[in-house]
Amino acid sequence: MRQIIGAAAFAAMVLAAAPAAARDYPYCLQGRDWGYPGLCQFMSYGQCEVTASGTFSYCGINPRFAYGAPPPRRRYYQGW
Repeated sequence: MRQIIGAAAFAAMVLAAAPAAARDYPYCLQGRDWGYPGLCQFMSYGQCEVTASGTFSYCGINPRFAYGAPPPRRRYYQGW
């Protein structure tokens, strides 16, 4: 009986687990302690500034967020 309950619990955990979604946040904490691109987990510049206060760090734009995907190429009409 324990094996059936254990197997059911394991199956429920496996089926309920969703893959983690990667997300690029717009602001990064950068500086002596963090390097480049830094600690990129801030949604607003204010959040980043509060975290950086009192340290040798500053806030910058996340390069992955700023230069993420290139814009789609423009398609020209050939007219044939």
